[in-house]
Amino acid sequence: MDRMIFIAMSGAKEALAAQAVNSNNLANAGTTGFKADFQTSLSQQVYGPVHPSRVYATAQESGADLNKGSIISTGRELDMAINGDGWFAVQANDGTEAYTRAGDFHIDTLGRLKNGAGHVILGNKGPISIPQHAAINFGSDGTISIQPLGDTPDTMVVLDRIKLVNPPMDQLQKGADGLMRLENGKPTKPDASVSMIAGSLEQSNVNSVAAMVKMIELARSYEAQVKMMRTAEENDKAASQIIQMS
Repeated sequence: MDRMIFIAMSGAKEALAAQAVNSNNLANAGTTGFKADFQTSLSQQVYGPVHPSRVYATAQESGADLNKGSIISTGRELDMAINGDGWFAVQANDGTEAYTRAGDFHIDTLGRLKNGAGHVILGNKGPISIPQHAAINFGSDGTISIQPLGDTPDTMVVLDRIKLVNPPMDQLQKGADGLMRLENGKPTKPDASVSMIAGSLEQSNVNSVAAMVKMIELARSYEAQVKMMRTAEENDKAASQIIQMS
């Protein structure tokens, strides 16, 4: 069989992988704070004892688009958005510290402050736990103040401060859980220059129109690779018939 079928197969494989990434981006176009993923491929010559006349498609390390999404006003007191650069520190499911721009907070039945994805928000004292209260207030610097039950409205007690960080972008990598982490896996220090906007949320940075166009392009690329595999099969059959006739 002609080796072109393997070349086409590698191209089709990478087109499918890129389509999966693009489809995931499109599915998360409405997810708060979502950062789009990249899928790239590289043309790699196949070296051997003879001239490298064939080129295969190989996957490269994927990355994430860290551009900011648009900020919308919700008016909800537990909705927070990062103003400019920075991230919220959260506790991932494996217990490690990770970072996100999703500020759709809520308080669960145990009093823990979480975001919409279920990740516990971290403060300067670790995971933030909020007791029963009459009112709650978030400062732009991440400070959380509450009005204890039975106290007057002018009695606000500072409970904790959300850990806001701003590590270098080139040191961040996105995990399979959608959270950002430092490449060395270590936590980073709080950054006092990072601020929040109350009653607002950052939307996904996925461009839905561009993702749809990309989906069509990848589908056509896959079809072209499959057509090439069929052509290789037809050539192989034709060659076999010629050999049998000779």
